[in-house]
Amino acid sequence: MQRNLLATAAFFAIALTLAGNLAAADRADRPNIVYMMLDEIGYFELSSMGHKVLKTPNLDRLAADGMRFTQCLAGAPVCGPTRCVLLTGKHTGHCQVRTNGGGTPIAADEFTLGEMFKAAGYATGGFGKWGIGETGTTGVPELHGFDVFYGYYHQVHAHSYYPEYLVRSGKREMLEGNTGDPHTGKTFSQYLIHNEAMQFIRRNKDRPFFCYLPYTLPHGLWGMPEDDPSWLMYKDMKLGGKGQRRDSDPNMYAAMVHLADRQMGQILNLLKELGIDDNTIVVFSGDNGGQAYFRDEAHPRGVFEPNSTVFRGGKGSLLEGGLRVPYFVRWPGKIKAGAVTDHLCYFADVMPTLAEAVGAKTPAGLDGISFLPTLLGRGTQQQHDFLYWEYVGQVAVRKGNFKAFKSRAQPWQLFNVDTDSLEENDLASQHPEILEELTDYAESASTPAKVGGWTDHSQRFIAPKRKPKK
Repeated sequence: MQRNLLATAAFFAIALTLAGNLAAADRADRPNIVYMMLDEIGYFELSSMGHKVLKTPNLDRLAADGMRFTQCLAGAPVCGPTRCVLLTGKHTGHCQVRTNGGGTPIAADEFTLGEMFKAAGYATGGFGKWGIGETGTTGVPELHGFDVFYGYYHQVHAHSYYPEYLVRSGKREMLEGNTGDPHTGKTFSQYLIHNEAMQFIRRNKDRPFFCYLPYTLPHGLWGMPEDDPSWLMYKDMKLGGKGQRRDSDPNMYAAMVHLADRQMGQILNLLKELGIDDNTIVVFSGDNGGQAYFRDEAHPRGVFEPNSTVFRGGKGSLLEGGLRVPYFVRWPGKIKAGAVTDHLCYFADVMPTLAEAVGAKTPAGLDGISFLPTLLGRGTQQQHDFLYWEYVGQVAVRKGNFKAFKSRAQPWQLFNVDTDSLEENDLASQHPEILEELTDYAESASTPAKVGGWTDHSQRFIAPKRKPKK
């Protein structure tokens, strides 16, 4: 009997040793992924881009330690569709969420980044705004590869930082002291969301993980605790621009940007504390072009000039101001620090890039192309034949420096965005052959959308009625 117990103990000791060795090998070969995407952060709203008011030292450090993309373009000019492109690897002519109503779901059989990483043996967590399927639909994250998702499913729900509840993997969790007023309450949602993300990283430090952070900052109906360090830093600054209330003034917006930067700094510090910094790919981006908030005569492009005087348009537009986003990737020892690239890419490229980086498999039919050769500075970087977008009557096609654009109000125009980033000089009559090529691409790029459906209507999000502003 004793001999059998000793033999059993020896077997388990050997098994645990082998498991530990395999886990160590797995950890060495397979990098973690932390992907932070801020909501509506403008291309120039970072101090590393020369902004004199908005201070983002942690994001600046991230950019300095990795590669900055000057021509990374969003999947779409608004929240829901751009998330759909990012998570599925399909552009807006093929992805399932193409409008921005807030609750449109992807279908049950649509493949996502969560499913890709899950199949590759990764722990998968998402924290923030989902946006491609509210509770009670086929598009929820727990049906698409995420072990946990905590935050908002319906993007209109995400407008409030003091919601009555947040959702954890399909279950509502009520928040103490919040009445539905989007600006004030007892429980500030962003603290909870960020803390859950930090806990997820701690729990999974000994195995590969994908931590997706579609934080709502700095977009939404603004408000944060009176004693928050970011609010204390900005609340008394004279910034100009229109804004009469604490929830709708430039000071609060600036505090929201600074809070996002603080939280990114906490994540970077946690990776170092856990000893996994060198084996973690950290990606930062905006989700679409910025909005020209707080405009007045002195600030016609908004007090923070999110797209500066370089790009025309903003959120909702397929002009460059609606698509150009800040984009940094850091991978110590793999990506050269301080690198800058003008490689032309967009959100559809994220899935194939991360798949190649971690050795995961992707389905056929993706529109994206891996830009891992650009990140690592080796190999041959494949280029797109064209990039495609569509959104509520607008269509845009990009090939190299040329971009064809049309809207409901205007026929096809052609711009060279390298020499005319404001897209003011229509070259259609000078280069009809190029315009014809790009419009032919547009004709072939779009197929009817196949969206998901409801499984439980009782879970539908109902937006609270807004109180009139005083």
